[in-house]
Amino acid sequence: MSENLVVRQTKIQRSAFYSLACGRVIAGRLLGAVIRTGENKGMTSRGLVEGLYPNGRIRELGSGANQVFRIHETDTDTSVIKVYPVASREKRERHALEALAGLDCIPTVLNNGIQGDLAWLKMNDAGNWNLRTLPKNLAIVEEAGKTLKKVHSTKAEITNLVVGIDSDYVKSHYRSTIERLGRYRRRFGMAQEVLTKALDIDPPLATDPVPLHTRPIPSKFVVNEDNQVTLVDWEWATLGAPEWDLTLAVWQFAVVHGEDAAAAFRQGYGAELPESRYRSWVAYHSAMMMLDAAEVRDGKLGDLSYLVDVLTEAVMGT
Repeated sequence: MSENLVVRQTKIQRSAFYSLACGRVIAGRLLGAVIRTGENKGMTSRGLVEGLYPNGRIRELGSGANQVFRIHETDTDTSVIKVYPVASREKRERHALEALAGLDCIPTVLNNGIQGDLAWLKMNDAGNWNLRTLPKNLAIVEEAGKTLKKVHSTKAEITNLVVGIDSDYVKSHYRSTIERLGRYRRRFGMAQEVLTKALDIDPPLATDPVPLHTRPIPSKFVVNEDNQVTLVDWEWATLGAPEWDLTLAVWQFAVVHGEDAAAAFRQGYGAELPESRYRSWVAYHSAMMMLDAAEVRDGKLGDLSYLVDVLTEAVMGT
């Protein structure tokens, strides 16, 4: 992997743009009905959890579209509850986790329910750290690569889709993404030749679909005291080309922890990609992030020049 593809860690902070981009790519292909029951309309996520565990110690772990809490039911017994604003999100994640239940690197579903407008999912506590915040440990990063390989090697019916994000979809969506990005080229300060070159290179090569996480970035790999690695957040799981997950993970491990971490992840996964194939996928990922930012954020793009640099390097080789 070219060192120029590695941008500064401070500019790749858990990209909300990429989360939205994956959702936009996959949402139309996922099935799930929104089912709401109960009388607790307007309840907050924390209020729901406090109602479920009035005697437990509750700590919020993260917020966003969904909220995640750690529950200390006793001094030694902990679990995690994820609260969703709509039931369809909980249903998608639960379906994926139940389909992958035979793997030891996936959260275990313990309970679930719906109260008012909110749905919740109780899972085992996978650990206190993740591979974004944990100091670099190449052995654990290698385990993360093995974890992703385990997922891709299963035959789990992770979705009702028959095909998912296959090679035809990737080819078509890659081209349309670059073409649509051209509408915002000036706002990003991007040279036209970059987009022209992006359309000239071979599109990302996608092999046969497998169970796909879609966002296996470092923060999604949780680590416990025994150094066991668990891949969390399966709301947008689907069938898709394994290269989608692999190239995104390798790129972001390089960004966060350096090229040796990217190499360790590849070692754990047990696969290599030629440089040209890697570059086209990185171009695809970065273009999706920029396009989603431009189309969703109402003109407030912030400093996304680092993504322009990534796309430029990926397609121009400079």
